[in-house]
Parts: sequence; structure tokens; C-alpha cells
Amino acid sequence: MISKMLSVGSVRSVGAVLSILLFHAPLYAQAPFYQGKTIRIVIGSSTGGGYDLWARVLARYYGKYIPGNPTILVQNMPGAASIIATNYLYNVAKPDGLTLGALLPATYFDQLVGRKEVQFDFAKIPWIGSPEQNDIVHYMRADSPYKSIEDIRKAKEPPRCGSSGTGTTGFYIPRLLDEVLGTKHTIVSGYPGGAEIDLAVQRGEVHCWSPLVATYFGREPYISWQKTGYVKLVVQFGSKRDPRLADVPTIYELMDQYKTPEAGKRLTRVILVAATLGRPIAVTPGTPPDRIKLLREAYAKALKDPDLIAETKRNRWDIDFLSGEEMDKLAKEVMVQPKEVIERMKWVLGN
Repeated sequence: MISKMLSVGSVRSVGAVLSILLFHAPLYAQAPFYQGKTIRIVIGSSTGGGYDLWARVLARYYGKYIPGNPTILVQNMPGAASIIATNYLYNVAKPDGLTLGALLPATYFDQLVGRKEVQFDFAKIPWIGSPEQNDIVHYMRADSPYKSIEDIRKAKEPPRCGSSGTGTTGFYIPRLLDEVLGTKHTIVSGYPGGAEIDLAVQRGEVHCWSPLVATYFGREPYISWQKTGYVKLVVQFGSKRDPRLADVPTIYELMDQYKTPEAGKRLTRVILVAATLGRPIAVTPGTPPDRIKLLREAYAKALKDPDLIAETKRNRWDIDFLSGEEMDKLAKEVMVQPKEVIERMKWVLGN
């Protein structure tokens, strides 16, 4: 009897101890992975441009929505229109969720046309999200002889457009116009980023560039240029006219006007996906799925932060959120193209 009572007492004691341990165990198991850590955002462009500025704004708010409240640092890694930064994120950075990339989305062009510099698979990059879904405009200095697409088509001397690499709008937009509308542009490459192209326009080295609409309406010198008429917009690339640019024709209107073949229209749609992807943030492939999910959720919350929204309004930026899941889907779809489109893309990208 005593033995039986001791047995029951022992069981109860063990049960009590187990209950205490089980009650307290989550306190240790659930310590946030990011607590006390630093996340680095590698920016694939030079300082001062839209991709750089957006990443820096994000860095100020993102950490407080990630469990553990990590420190967020930014590092510029410009070169080859973000191919260097994308290669780094894909092949060098550890897949631990501590390295993110603010990348130019048009790097998929380089993969589609088979450039040897590409050491990544665009469709396998885990995307966190983008704050914008954008369109593009193509402008000329107003004191140049190029007032319209027809002027460029007929010009004896092609306008010079600044570019920082083949995967940037400054390169592929003029080339796309040449391919589908019969214009002629001369590309002047080698500028580190958009800020340097702005200066080149002011110095008269180049006549034209093709910024995102968000860039054009969101920062200097474009705000002043628009007010003073310093530049002339000749085409916009949305499916319909932006209300702020009601007198500027769209690429689709012009393709109808100049009877662009269907293959050219499909090429245009493939290329303009890059603008839809906006200013995306990605993470290293191989990062654990639970961390990717956490980073995506925190990103969506950060874009709703009242202080971030107030800052973007001051910067005249519009938030049009594109989720990481939606980006993953678009990335996979755009990488499947027929040979004809790829061959035409090779010409657009200077291959």
C-alpha cells in the first residue's frame, strides 16, 4: 500500500515537474531568430536614384515589424545594371535571411538572352515584395529638335540617350522604341546611375532618358523640369494615359498608329513587366521558408506604417504594393518566352 502511494506520489511529482517545464519551454523556443541581429540590404544601383532612396526609407521602418527588431543597414553594390548585386545575393550571401537585395528587376532580360555574366535564375529568387507597380516615360530636352516620336523617326542625327547598363530603362526603352516604332537612338552608356544621367542631360552630353513615372514625379530635378518645361515627354508606357500626362501618347497607341506587328507587341509586354515589378526587395535563395514568410509579412506591415507613408507623401511617391507571392508568379511567367521574342530581345539589349 505504501509502495503504491509512493508510486502515485512520484507520478504526480514527475507530472508537476513536466508541467512546469512544458509551460516555460516556449519562452526559450520562441526567442525570435532576428533578435540582436543585423539585416543588410544590398542595393544594386548607385546612391541618389529611386531604387537607392526607396531602400533607405524602408530600412528606417522595416526592423520594427520583424520579430526581434533587428538593425537594418544598407550597402550600395552598383554595376552592370544590378547584375553584380543579383549574382552576389544568389551565389555569395548566406541563405539565412540576413541579406536582402534591392535589385533592378530587368535583370531577367539578361538571363533570357543568355548573357554569360548572369549567374542566377530569376525565377528562383525569393521575392519579398515591391512598394510600387510602375510605368515608364521617355523624355527629350525641350531645346532639342526631338518633340515627338515622328521627329525622332525622321531625324538625320539620332538623339543621344544616357544609360547605366543594358538592364536599365535608359538602355532598353530607346532600343525598344527603335524596334517597334522605327525610331533611331544613340545610347551613351557608362553612367553609374540615374543621378549621373541627370547631370549629363544638364551638361548637354545627352538629350534623353527613360525614368520610371514615380521617379519623374517624385524627385528633383524632374519636379522642377516638369514645371519649367525643361524636358518634353514624347511617350509613356502604361496601358492607358496617366492623368498627369494626358497629352502624351502611350506606346500602345503609337504601335497601333505605326502598325507594329503582333510579335513586336508581345515583345513590348514582356519588357514592360520589369516596370510592373517596381522597386523590388529579394532575399537569398535557400533561405528557410518560415523566414521568407516572416520577412514578407513584416514588409507588408512596414509599408502601412504611418510615418513611412508620411515620408513617401513628402517625397511624392505613390505606394502600390506588389506582394512577394505575386512577384514570384510574374517572375516565373516572364521567363518562359518563345524563341522569336528572345531573338528580338537580343537586339533590344544590344546582343
